[in-house]
Amino acid sequence: MKVYPLVKSILDFVISLIALLILWPIFLILAILIKLNSKGPVFFRQKRIGKNKREFFILKFRTMRIDTPKDTPTHMLENADFFITEIGAFLRKTSLDELPQIINILKGEMSIIGPRPALWNQYDLINEREKYGANELNPGLTGWAQVNGRDELPINIKAKLDGVYVNKMSFMFDVKVLVTTIFYVLKSNGVKEGANR
Repeated sequence: MKVYPLVKSILDFVISLIALLILWPIFLILAILIKLNSKGPVFFRQKRIGKNKREFFILKFRTMRIDTPKDTPTHMLENADFFITEIGAFLRKTSLDELPQIINILKGEMSIIGPRPALWNQYDLINEREKYGANELNPGLTGWAQVNGRDELPINIKAKLDGVYVNKMSFMFDVKVLVTTIFYVLKSNGVKEGANR
């Protein structure tokens, strides 16, 4: 457990660097499509909570209109469909909007596997995670809670699953989460886009 976090951080950097070198043409194509589809920047930056509750700005491809209410989780919006752009709906369904977080991983702000980073104002989730030591890890591109319900999970269950990851964190468990994530993405499981759904 003491050795793996160091190995994990090295793997995160190497894998993310390789992924960025391979995927840059896809980045370029998606950036063009986003600009053609709606007004606004290509990237969406949002304040999130990282390791030891330090704040950082997460990067995503922008999937919503520029007049969308700020710092509100999409699944809490009453009329989320109204704000999601046409290309944005595709990006969210395929999770391609998350690709720019490779840059966050390269900067050491995130990991490939770990608890998903909470919004700076999701105090209930942050406090629940504190019980399980989940705030002491780098947040992940995907995580154990993500593949066990994602947006459909209540806060206490999500935090408890993050705690399970804290206790089980290992190379093989990370591989399990990553493989399960691929199946989740293909099926679009656990995605909730509005409060009225």
